[in-house]
Amino acid sequence: MSDAFAIDFPESQTLGYLVADWIEAHCSVPDGFDKGRPFVPSDWQLQIILNHYRVKESARWVPERPVLAPAFVYRRSQVVAPQKTGKGPLAAAITAVEAGGPIVFGGWAEGGELFDCRDHGCGCGFVYEYLPGDAMGIPRNTSLIQLVATSEEQVDNVYRPLQSMIRSGPLDEVMKTGEQFVRLPNGGKIEAVTSSAQSRLGNPINFAHFDETGIYTVANKMVRVAETMRRGLAGMGGRSMEWTNPWDPADNSTAQRTYESRSTDIYKFYRKPPVEWSYKNARERRKIHKFVYEGSPWVALDAIEAEASELMETDPAQAERFYGNRIVHGLGSWLKDGLWDGAYAGAGVATQP
Repeated sequence: MSDAFAIDFPESQTLGYLVADWIEAHCSVPDGFDKGRPFVPSDWQLQIILNHYRVKESARWVPERPVLAPAFVYRRSQVVAPQKTGKGPLAAAITAVEAGGPIVFGGWAEGGELFDCRDHGCGCGFVYEYLPGDAMGIPRNTSLIQLVATSEEQVDNVYRPLQSMIRSGPLDEVMKTGEQFVRLPNGGKIEAVTSSAQSRLGNPINFAHFDETGIYTVANKMVRVAETMRRGLAGMGGRSMEWTNPWDPADNSTAQRTYESRSTDIYKFYRKPPVEWSYKNARERRKIHKFVYEGSPWVALDAIEAEASELMETDPAQAERFYGNRIVHGLGSWLKDGLWDGAYAGAGVATQP
């Protein structure tokens, strides 16, 4: 892992390495020239996994009633990143491990203990050996997962690569995909919730993905959807993740509300480019793209520059949000870097540099 994506806590205090190895063994790249190859999280993706599954040093193993969300440092996570960095496939891979992998804290290792998929109904042969002091993981008995978006097309950002990962690997033996949902062992399910399918609100869930929360507003009722679902997660000891491009501050979106929150149990991944680089300057715009797309080698920066350059002619604010990874007003008035961080200093959140 490069220094830009290093973690600042002991490697033993996370299920993240176990989760990342499980993903590599069970999930494949869903499209592109690498389609079908094992999904190996890139540096920035691994940093998110390591932090989201970071375990509290004080966590204790209770065999008769395993501790769920309270065992982890972060109750939920927010990922802010530009277009086409790989948010969708990563969200799909995390959905897969939440559905059947070792994401519940299972105690601290003395050394030599194993996580063996065969003990949990999967014959893929995956085995992970713990080092002394490592946090150990076990699967849930029943996973009830919802993928949330403003529309069916938006849900497909996660659901389509998830279907591919399941059908093309060992998960096909234990998970059955359909057009509307994925059936999981022990009565579990992965299903979609959109602004037009709110009848599923209130269903018991223990994990949720919120996709493109920068466009969840009061007007489209998605702010209420997100708030309702998080209340449901709290009652089940569940956790969640949200994924978004930078947003228009005029919308007061769910993404903005999360980013502004002073809660210390929200992990926030947001790599903002240096303030002195101007997106209107073509040379500096290329530097911005190189910075914000670091760790996504599948992205063709020349193609990003061509699309951004054309969009700058008609909607410069959208170009800077989607490709420059900056929070910009709809009319193109960029919020100076540090304005929000200064306003919410002391919140104690894990906002990335």
